Amino acid sequence: MPRQPFLVSPLCSVLPMWLTSTVGSLGGLHGGQPHCALEACLGARLDVVLGMGCSGDTGGRGQFGPGGLGGFPTLLSLSTWVLLPLPLRREVGLCPHSPLSTARGGAEAPSPGPISPMTSPGPHAITPSRDVTPTSRHSPPEPPKSAPPLPETPLTKMAAAATGGAGPASSSRPLPAGRKRGRGAAMPGAAGLLLPLLLLLPGLAALEPLSVGLAIGVASALTGYLSHPNFYCSYVECCPSAGHRLNATALREQLDERLFGQHLAKEVVLRAVTGFSHNPSPKKPLTLSLHGWAGTGKNFLSQLLARHVHPAGLRSKFVHLFLATLHFPHQQQLQLYQEQLQSWIRGNVSACPYSVFIFDEMDKMHQGLIDAIKPFLDYYEQVDGVSYRKAIFIFLSNAGGDLINKAALDFWTSGKEREEIQLKDLEPVLSVGVFNNKNSGLWHSSLIDRNLIDYFVPFLPLEHKHVKMCVRAEMKARGHAVDEKVVEAVADEMTYFPKEAKIYSDKGCKTVQAKLDIHEDIAVKYTNAKD
Repeated sequence: MPRQPFLVSPLCSVLPMWLTSTVGSLGGLHGGQPHCALEACLGARLDVVLGMGCSGDTGGRGQFGPGGLGGFPTLLSLSTWVLLPLPLRREVGLCPHSPLSTARGGAEAPSPGPISPMTSPGPHAITPSRDVTPTSRHSPPEPPKSAPPLPETPLTKMAAAATGGAGPASSSRPLPAGRKRGRGAAMPGAAGLLLPLLLLLPGLAALEPLSVGLAIGVASALTGYLSHPNFYCSYVECCPSAGHRLNATALREQLDERLFGQHLAKEVVLRAVTGFSHNPSPKKPLTLSLHGWAGTGKNFLSQLLARHVHPAGLRSKFVHLFLATLHFPHQQQLQLYQEQLQSWIRGNVSACPYSVFIFDEMDKMHQGLIDAIKPFLDYYEQVDGVSYRKAIFIFLSNAGGDLINKAALDFWTSGKEREEIQLKDLEPVLSVGVFNNKNSGLWHSSLIDRNLIDYFVPFLPLEHKHVKMCVRAEMKARGHAVDEKVVEAVADEMTYFPKEAKIYSDKGCKTVQAKLDIHEDIAVKYTNAKD
């Protein structure tokens, strides 16, 4: 008498649970017999392997009894599903199109369409096409007397190997890897992944409840650890959590060390972002408009602020930099730019409420373009279901720089120190000047008219001493020892205004790096001599 295959008992317990938990109502396609549904999907004679008929009688198998795995099928069913290759998982969803019923002499059933786990399979459910006499637990089932040959698949080969028989003859030569013989045929990689699992099932079934409980506990703990945000976010950039706060101390230290001659910008920005970060429910997003001549530190400050919100800075997927001449070059496409800008901001704030948006070259932006984002900056709790109140918007512009320079020069001529200049001395003049400047990007903008810009931050022109500070910082960044002769030489090569007094650098520190390149050999020799 043929011997019973070793994998009958474990599979009878695992497959029903696996099918129920992962495929939903698939078992209902064959009258509540999941193994028959899987057989129809894969085009394999699993009833031969499992010792289970497809006529409505499970033969005493498939229930969690002495021959089953007790409480272990849940874990094993998950393992089985994970080990299944993707093509085989997809095949499970193709049961209505399986050629198995046709191979048995019946017609192929029509497709019932998508089946929800919470609904019945409907009138097109596939029904068994033959009867098999129920068998006892200790004798294999009688094979059908007139079963036509079935397509050769990896599962039919496994069944034949388990029962000591031979698989059905193939009517064609093997297909190349990755190709199917038909809808019901499984990929060759499925057998390679399933077979080791099937070999392990009898040993797993013999585990006592204590070992099973311990294994489940360890697996649960490991899963919880791997899915913890701290672990996941150490490898993938994540949006800051709701309790995230800006490190004001670290920001102040970096501003003091690397931003020179801008006492107003330091204090205003530091107060603004610290208060905004510590406010659990801001009424609107933080909006800053930085104004001043080139080389005064606007770009540096905006990028430094972005790094303190998102450590990757401009490389972060949550920090977005717009350049007017690059992203919005054509006046005739203004409406398209407005729509694209709205869509981009809406989508990114939906993904991360703490997104940072930097608009550079505002003085080159087309009139009216920036007004497209007005709804996002206003005092709305939500706009189309999205809250923008935790985002940060930063505008960078050279517009208003002449007004700032004039105010600074007036302080100097009156004998006052530049550190005595306060925000109230410049902000009203600056906002009005930008509003009425057709080349500011904010000309007659509703953002100013509705007071949606929180701070107009002036960047003062840099004096000769500030330029020398920039040179020293650049030499340290390059790893050179500070040579005061080089520092003085670079600072003297810059151009200053007004022509008579030569107080302020007309390019700030913008060309310091290029000027220092000329003196690189001298700086290197000085550094080597110091070493």
